[in-house]
Amino acid sequence: MNTYDELKQRIEQALESVRDYLRSDGGDVRVHAIHPDTGVVELELLGNCESCSMSNMTMKAGLEQVIFRSAPEIKKVVAVKPVA
Repeated sequence: MNTYDELKQRIEQALESVRDYLRSDGGDVRVHAIHPDTGVVELELLGNCESCSMSNMTMKAGLEQVIFRSAPEIKKVVAVKPVA
């Protein structure tokens, strides 16, 4: 497994740890892109998470924190619009 695949696996596992919480409110999250060179992860908030007034809090207090703990080389997590 190369370094990118290992990083992606750690990020996916981190998101899996909070996925049940998101799904309980009708939402979900998907990794859109990982940029190891800049330390940026782009996430798509799906379902109810797309339009929820708490989505910013979910991103900062939830998703961002679990990713930072699992992948300290990641410096920034951003939300992008879901791709159809």
